[in-house]
Amino acid sequence: MGERPLTLRVAVIGSGPAGSSAAETLAASGIETYLFERKLDNAKPCGGAIPLCMVSEFDLPPEIIDRRVRKMKMISPSNREVDINLVNEDEYIGMCRREVLDGFLRDRAAKLGANLINATVHKLDIPGNNTDPYTIHYIDHTDGISQGIAKTLKVDLIIGADGANSRVAKEMDAGDYNYAIAFQERIRLPEDKMAYYNDLAEMYVGDDVSTDFYAWVFPKHDHVAVGTGTMHVNKASIKQLQAGIRARASEKLAGGKIIKVEAHPIPEHPRPRRVVGRIALVGDAAGYVTKSSGEGIYFAAKSGRMCAETIVETSNSGSRIPTEGDLKIYLKRWDKRYGLTYKVLDILQSVFYRSDATREAFVEMCDDLDVQRLTFDSYLYKTVVPANPITQLKITAKTIGSLIRGNALAP
Repeated sequence: MGERPLTLRVAVIGSGPAGSSAAETLAASGIETYLFERKLDNAKPCGGAIPLCMVSEFDLPPEIIDRRVRKMKMISPSNREVDINLVNEDEYIGMCRREVLDGFLRDRAAKLGANLINATVHKLDIPGNNTDPYTIHYIDHTDGISQGIAKTLKVDLIIGADGANSRVAKEMDAGDYNYAIAFQERIRLPEDKMAYYNDLAEMYVGDDVSTDFYAWVFPKHDHVAVGTGTMHVNKASIKQLQAGIRARASEKLAGGKIIKVEAHPIPEHPRPRRVVGRIALVGDAAGYVTKSSGEGIYFAAKSGRMCAETIVETSNSGSRIPTEGDLKIYLKRWDKRYGLTYKVLDILQSVFYRSDATREAFVEMCDDLDVQRLTFDSYLYKTVVPANPITQLKITAKTIGSLIRGNALAP
C-alpha cells in the first residue's frame, strides 16, 4: 500500500538516430517512454552517408534516401584520382539529409507510443539509492512560448542521446573526450553540374583540405554537401580548410549557390564512463564516431537500439528496475561487437592521415580491387571482414609499397 505499481519509466534525451531508435524499441515493448527533443526541425550538419545494412536493419523507406551512391572518387594531395565502383547491382551507399532521416525515426517512435516532448533538458536530480526516481528539469517549448515553461518529470532510467555536447553526460560526470570540428556548406548546383554527382561521392585528402581527416563532396536531393573536418586544436583553421576543398573542387562546383552553412563537433573516442547508475549514453553522447571515416549515423542508431534491448531484457519488459550492472551488459555487448572496428579504423587514421606522403599511399591503395572489396564489405555490412591469408599478405605488401612510393608522389 502506498507504493506505485511498477511500470518502468524511461526518458530518452535527444531524438536523433540514437535516441529515436532507443525510444522506438522501448515503446514497442510496452515500456513507458519519454522522448525529449529541443528542436523538432533540427537539421544536424552531417555528410549523411549510411551503409546498406542500415536500410534493411532499420526498415528505412526508399524516400528517406536522397541518392544511391555506387561510385566513389578518392583524390590525393597531388590530385591523383582513384575511382571505386560497387560491383554488385543491389549495393549502394545511401545519402540522406539528417532533417529527413531524424524526423522519420522520431515520428515512428512516437507512433509506437513514445511520449514526444519538445523541450530543453537543463538539469537532473540524481537519487542517492538504486530505486528512487531521477527528476528531470526541463523547459517545455510545446506551446510555442519563446521562454518556455519550466517543468519536471520523474523517471527510473535515463538514456542520454543528446549529442557531442551532451548535458546528460555532464550531469552524470561521464568525463571528457577529444573531439574534432566539422564544417559544411550545402551548395545548390546548376543541373548539368548536379548530374555529375547523380550517383557519385568524392573524398579529398591533403593538408590543404584537412590536417587530420578528409574533405568531402556528397550528393543530396537537390544540392551537394561540401565539407571538411579537423581536430579541435586546429579549429582556427577550419575556414581555411573549407576554402581548400572549395578550391580543389572549384570546376565541378562552378555556378553553385550556398544555401546553408553548418558546423558541429565530432567525438573522437568513447567517453570514460558511458553508464553511471541508471543512466546510459548512446550515439555521439557516448563517443561512438569512428576514426578515419568519421561515420556515426549507423553506430548511433545501433547503440540506441542495443541499449534499449538490454533495458527491455533486464527489466523483464518493464516489470523491474534495471541496475547499473544490468545497463553495463549493453556496454559489454557493444564493445565485443564493434570494438575491433573502432581499433582498426583508429590505426588506419594514425598510419595514413599523418602526412601528405602517407595520404598519397592511402589513395594508391584504394586503387587495388582487394582493398576495395575488403573496405566496402566492412562499410556496407558493418563487420571487419577477415581476408584469406594470401589476400592479406598481398594487401600488406601493397601497403608497404604504397607508403614507400607515397613519399615520392607527395607534392
